[in-house]
This record gives sequence, structure tokens and C-alpha cells, in this order.
Amino acid sequence: MRGLIAPLQRKNGWTLAEEAGHAGPDRIQRMLNRIEWDADEALDDVRQYVVDNLGAPDAVLVVDDTGFLKKGTRSAGVQRQYSGTAGRMENCQVGPVHAPTT
Repeated sequence: MRGLIAPLQRKNGWTLAEEAGHAGPDRIQRMLNRIEWDADEALDDVRQYVVDNLGAPDAVLVVDDTGFLKKGTRSAGVQRQYSGTAGRMENCQVGPVHAPTT
């Protein structure tokens, strides 16, 4: 969660590992590739993190799936899909943008 909301220019295995204080991306990649996930437990963990760290009585958390237009197909998650950025179906990669506001 910290990696997702970190003010990083690019978010990949290396930058997330550096943000977490790791020497390289191996631990991050192992976590993403080899651990069996329980979606409900992950949702509960993220929800609790948000409440504990970002929660305030008058706060609002806006989560917006933003499409990053892509010409090629080699990046992870790139496919023809709806892009809010383009306002139509496009070859793009969709990623979350988090903007906590109070």
C-alpha cells in the first residue's frame, strides 16, 4: 500500500523496492509472483491501512483508474480497453491514481 501511494515518478519492482528500503527488487517480485493471495484478506488489510493511516473524520479518499495510452503491447497489462484519459477504447495500461483530500 505504501508503494501505491508513494510519490514516485514510476512504479515498478525497482522503485517500489527502493521505497521499501530493499537493495533490489527480488523480495517485491517474489511477493507478487509466488505468494498465494486471498483477495478478501488483501482487501481487509488495505482497508485497515487506509483507515489507520489516512483516516480523518472529514477526509475523502478518491480512487480513479486512469488509463495510460500505450502504442506497443509489451508492457504489463497493456491491451485494448476503455481509457478514461482518452474517453474511448484504446490500447492502454490502466493504473490507480490515489488522491487523499481533506
